[in-house]
Amino acid sequence: MKRIFSLIALLVLVNIVCLAQQEAAAQEVSSSVSGGGVICPDGGKIVRGVDPSGPKPAWSYYFTGKGDQYSRFPVPLSIYEPSEQGMSLWQKLKHRVEVDQFNLAATLIFLLAILHTFLAPVFQSLAHKLEKRYKEKLREQNFRILHPEQRVPVSFISTLCHFLGEVEVVFGLWIVPFCLVCQHYYSMEDFLRYIDRDTSFTEPLFVAVIMVIASSRPIYRLAENTLQLGASLGKGSPAAWWLSVLCIAPLLGSFITEPAAMTLSAILLGKKIYQLRPSVGLCYATIALLFVNVSVGGTLTHFAAPPIVMVAGKWNWDMTHMFTHFGWKAVVGIVLANLIYFAIFTKEFRRLAEVQRQNASFDGSVPTSWEDRQDVIPIWVYIVSIIFLAWTVTFAHHPAIFIGGFMFFLGFTMATPQYQNAFSIKVPLLVAFFLAGLLILGGVQGWWMQPVLQALADLGAEATMGVASVLTAFNDNASVTFLSSTVPNLPEAIRYAIVAGAVTGGGLTVIANAPNPAGQAILGKYFKSGISAGKLFIWAFLPTVIMFLMFTLF
Repeated sequence: MKRIFSLIALLVLVNIVCLAQQEAAAQEVSSSVSGGGVICPDGGKIVRGVDPSGPKPAWSYYFTGKGDQYSRFPVPLSIYEPSEQGMSLWQKLKHRVEVDQFNLAATLIFLLAILHTFLAPVFQSLAHKLEKRYKEKLREQNFRILHPEQRVPVSFISTLCHFLGEVEVVFGLWIVPFCLVCQHYYSMEDFLRYIDRDTSFTEPLFVAVIMVIASSRPIYRLAENTLQLGASLGKGSPAAWWLSVLCIAPLLGSFITEPAAMTLSAILLGKKIYQLRPSVGLCYATIALLFVNVSVGGTLTHFAAPPIVMVAGKWNWDMTHMFTHFGWKAVVGIVLANLIYFAIFTKEFRRLAEVQRQNASFDGSVPTSWEDRQDVIPIWVYIVSIIFLAWTVTFAHHPAIFIGGFMFFLGFTMATPQYQNAFSIKVPLLVAFFLAGLLILGGVQGWWMQPVLQALADLGAEATMGVASVLTAFNDNASVTFLSSTVPNLPEAIRYAIVAGAVTGGGLTVIANAPNPAGQAILGKYFKSGISAGKLFIWAFLPTVIMFLMFTLF
């Protein structure tokens, strides 16, 4: 009997030792994560060689902290942390690359995509030169249209350069080499799992739909009438229109999306200000204010501006939170910056008012197209359009619902053509494509963002906000906020600093905020030698500093 009890005790002891070893193994970090022996939890245990095409997730919520992850990449951040106690920032980054070399490869792809955004103007300039050279070649060959349906040939190289110069397609293009990197370090099945199961494209779809609805003629006319009401307080003078557009229109970006607000603002500024031939200084001051104001003007709500949409859902920021922490500060900062520049250019506005008086038929002399007609739109058309807009916003996190509503909206526009304008879906789709590419590439950057942001957090919220503003100037602000959302357990003060810095620096360059290229395209023709990036930065610096102080001091 004693031998039996001794044997049972021995077996129990062996089981305890085995369980302890399994538990310890679960905390270890393999040095060959991306090879054939990828560590993956399956049924609560660490196993190797899990079938990536199988039905089970590669990483359970216990490791990710946010739900099951079906792709074997990226390795959850919790896997690195036990072995990094006491490490410096550089040591942590080096350790995570040693654990999984895929991290470095994916980040290099992301950095090349950012570099591509800087080179986008170069590709655009080259495209225009090649297009001009090709047209001259056609003239030399005495090319003629021989059939009504015949299309004018274009240069393939010129079109390709133009495509490479579109900022909105940059991140989407770099998904191709990213796919090859995934195939090399993991497998195509893992890449497909990452796209199909681990990445949500609800936000890009929502942005595309809301842009189309918000830019429809009834919604556009509502916004235009609102701005006209503000300009009427100053009797429709150039200064009154300038203040009305730059104070009110950027705030509409919190409701009709920033691209729609940018388009409306740029068109009105072109008609009411730039056609009066203002000085070079006022030209740059106006477009600089427009870029900065639109960037921060989307912070009144949590559903319109891409940099806010990227984080609002993950951080549970609702409209009340946005207005109390960001919105009112943005409004005060916008008004203050506008008044300062208004005081600087007081004499210039007086000159423009005199030019307007000398040409009493200024507004009537501007040729209008069918899209600019001023016929009355029935109240019920306005109401139905607003209902579609509200429906989309209400079900922003349910793509099947708001896309279904969008289908009904398209039917409504077809049933009321006399009150609608033809709208292009190209720009909304490009914006959605940009956001989708950003989600895919940005979703694997948490391995370095977490330790970097943690290091910044040790320096304080002000330093974090300053770094975020600088990063935004050389990259779209939505990417900065999105990457911050991938880092878990960020203090609320650091979250605020990152978002505030991202929207503050959104006007320093054309690529700093996604709607900026639209404003540049509309107003660029009023600048003789094109819009200088250096002059734009200089004139945008003062309003950027004002916004920075508003977000840090209050």
